[in-house]
Amino acid sequence: MTATRVPTGTDLTDPTDLTDLAALVARREPGRPLEGAFYTSPAVFEADVAGVLSRTWLFVATEAELREPGDFLTVEVGSYSVMLVRDDDEVVRAFHNVCRHRGARILAERAGSVGNLVCGYHRWTYATDGALLHAGDQPPGFDKGCFGLRSVHLRLVAGLVFVCLADEPPTDFDELVATVTPYLLPHQLHRTKVAAQVDLVEEANWKLVMENNRECYHCEGGHPELVRTFFPTYGYAADAIPARLRPAHERYLRAEAELEQACEERGMPYRAVEELDDRVSAYRVQREALDGAGESYTLDGRSASRRLLGDLDSPRLGRLSLHTQPNAWFHFLADHAVTFSVLPLAAGRTLVRTTWLVHEDAEEGVDYDVADLTHVWRETNEQDSVFCERAQLGVSSPGYLPGPYSASEYQVDAFTTWYLDRVEEHLAR
Repeated sequence: MTATRVPTGTDLTDPTDLTDLAALVARREPGRPLEGAFYTSPAVFEADVAGVLSRTWLFVATEAELREPGDFLTVEVGSYSVMLVRDDDEVVRAFHNVCRHRGARILAERAGSVGNLVCGYHRWTYATDGALLHAGDQPPGFDKGCFGLRSVHLRLVAGLVFVCLADEPPTDFDELVATVTPYLLPHQLHRTKVAAQVDLVEEANWKLVMENNRECYHCEGGHPELVRTFFPTYGYAADAIPARLRPAHERYLRAEAELEQACEERGMPYRAVEELDDRVSAYRVQREALDGAGESYTLDGRSASRRLLGDLDSPRLGRLSLHTQPNAWFHFLADHAVTFSVLPLAAGRTLVRTTWLVHEDAEEGVDYDVADLTHVWRETNEQDSVFCERAQLGVSSPGYLPGPYSASEYQVDAFTTWYLDRVEEHLAR
């Protein structure tokens, strides 16, 4: 992909020369989007992987995807490949998907189940805990204990799986975990199963994908299925609601009052905690009301699964929404959960993995219908993919000149500010 010409007159094509990246960061005008090279340059993408994505906690899977010993997943982030596997002691582990012999990729499949991890090149064989079991013909004195798989830091957060590729992961993740866990626990994600999973490759930079998610300025006209239940006033200050959206805002206020009462009665946290740009492990969590019947993400707002999650006793408990920088967002309903993982593949190519979870005892065709369960977010994701790909084409044009964010796009501004702080830390190393 050809790098965008930037005002310095230098193409950012060499990932080892970050001089122009520093200039790009310094030129960023607060309250405005990033310059085009941030989204199109291979050099910037390499810096994103090395300085941002590999040094933060990434959401990559749910425990429900690794239910039994030997179950594995592979995840790609730029040039990294990571294996997730539940070992024989039922511990979920993460390893670099690289053989310790001559570096061959060990697992090529997206997911599956294994007894041991066997490299298909020279048959080096590893246990699911990463220990080297067999290395073929080796000289006397060869110590198998020195050649186990290289571990990747992994954290389980109430059923969500995060990894960090850095040698020393950010320690402030502990604070995130302590804050969001009480919000998640009522949904008991450890008692769920995967009802559906969709991988959507978007021809857009990963930051455009994340920025698109961080605002609903486009929702009113762009997501007809979503706004049947998702209030289009999201992101607006209470005193800045446009006249056309005031009826929706009045419905929102009534639904919020009802939801808060339900949460208080059940001892469930619901208030917003928002720390999106002033910490490495940045996040936002809040339980909010839904429109329509107020139960789930369906066209009429009614539950998509008759079997509620955990021990929840009411379907009308709104949506628990969680955002984590740099690559994920989540919606936890009373009847199901939806997780979204953004996995950057190249400067202009991003994988968005969406996973729908239902109660482990829910029966397809009896308690839920997959098409109904997934309809709203399948449509919304496809629509967002078109928006992001159009944005990628636009920021690639020499005619692109960033305009100001609207007030309702404050979370986009927070994301780009957070991102630039991470890039500056990378440049200072």
